Amino acid sequence: MSIAKIGIITVSDRCHKGVYEDISGKAIINTLNDYLISEWEKIYTIVPDEQKDIEKTIINLVDNEKCCLVVTTGGTGPAKRDVTPEATEAVCDRMMPGFGELMRAESLKFVPTAILSRQTAGLRKNSLIINLPGKPKSIRECLDAVFPAVPYCIDLMDGPYLVCNEEIIIPFRPKNK
Repeated sequence: MSIAKIGIITVSDRCHKGVYEDISGKAIINTLNDYLISEWEKIYTIVPDEQKDIEKTIINLVDNEKCCLVVTTGGTGPAKRDVTPEATEAVCDRMMPGFGELMRAESLKFVPTAILSRQTAGLRKNSLIINLPGKPKSIRECLDAVFPAVPYCIDLMDGPYLVCNEEIIIPFRPKNK
């Protein structure tokens, strides 16, 4: 069984310049550590809110590092500097709109401003890229909603088999008939 490589990108001018601690990227890592019992390797980076930098980083994680999953945090709101969805769409072969729809629906249970979030997901080569919001609480809520579909999506792209801690998260995989 191959070790899954997972890219984690924090999009933030403040964290990139070392002004703030990156609690959002750590929230993704902690959540994935809770979910996954199969071995995985994190490739973690912080980039500024610049579309070209985000695009370059996603491309590197997929094309060179061979990550089966890339998870971003930050840059999904309506502010002018929030360009993560645009960067993701620019480098993806196909988009997976259901991920963003489900994350917003889940977030609406907690805050009415969830409609302002522009999370999305897409596929590049054999990798799934998911954009998450920047707040750690929202990261966990969104991942709890969409992660059950992630292992099967990666299976369908001939990626590594992700084994989950089913006391925390139950992945959906169709039963063989």
